[in-house]
Amino acid sequence: MINKLAIEIHQNAISKGFYEKPTSVPEKLALIHSEVSEALEADRDNDYTNSEFNVRALTEVQSDKNFKALFSNNVSHNFEDELADIVIRVMDLAVSKGIDLESHIIAKMRYNSLREHKHGKKY
Repeated sequence: MINKLAIEIHQNAISKGFYEKPTSVPEKLALIHSEVSEALEADRDNDYTNSEFNVRALTEVQSDKNFKALFSNNVSHNFEDELADIVIRVMDLAVSKGIDLESHIIAKMRYNSLREHKHGKKY
């Protein structure tokens, strides 16, 4: 499921012109970092999606105009939105490098489950 979503994300990035010129891994990592910084700022501003707003229901809105308005007014630029941007950029990078991200995540989760408490560190 992760690889399928990552491919869809990458194809959208191509269709939106993000691959019209060659890009480097450092550039893509800097963009991921910028999204992390935006998430930090959203958290500092306590900018989260209102718990009463049903984001899952948002995905069922049929009209693009209504979807865009609801998203802009309730989700855009908040903490959750920035976390999504981080994951989207990571998945796009993985596909652009031919990485089977899903298998790497599953393997890393298993490895982490076998590690000591806090991986042997203070925090």
